[in-house]
Amino acid sequence: MAASHKILVIDDSRVIRMRVRDMLPQGNFEVIEATDGVEGLDAIRNQKPNLIMLDFLLPRMSGWEVFQEIQASPELQKIPLVLMSGRREEVTEKIQGPFEYFEFIQKPFEQKELIEAIKASMVKARKVRPISTAAAAPAAAAAASGESAAEIAALKQQVATLQKEVAMLKNQTAKILAFIKQKLR
Repeated sequence: MAASHKILVIDDSRVIRMRVRDMLPQGNFEVIEATDGVEGLDAIRNQKPNLIMLDFLLPRMSGWEVFQEIQASPELQKIPLVLMSGRREEVTEKIQGPFEYFEFIQKPFEQKELIEAIKASMVKARKVRPISTAAAAPAAAAAASGESAAEIAALKQQVATLQKEVAMLKNQTAKILAFIKQKLR
């Protein structure tokens, strides 16, 4: 019998990858491993996993960059995601809580915590995102007025790029403000 669930574990630590594999219930999971962000993103696109466990700090392409790629794709957003990190602050620095669409787990973790995080990520992945509904309305209107699908796709791509840039600018602004506040002390 083939495994019913493909779980992709993206972590540069072999120990963590083995740990996740050992903690999962036997038999119904196929664990796919990736050792860095580039490998991880390839695996997400090619293997179509049912769950992604993503380390935040990775070589070649960081977990943060992989996370942004996932968020930019309505298709990939539907995959339950568990972000892993040794320090929660590493994640909250870049992504404001509460984490609405993915679950976070702090390393090292126990089996019970892992199972809870997986369950929570599955619930969160089902949540409807406001961006996708907003993007669908203009697309439908454009289709009605006879604009081509290619133009719509190009606009969606521009929106995704702009969203990434805005997120980066917000992040930079926050860092600049923090720096200024420190200097004013």
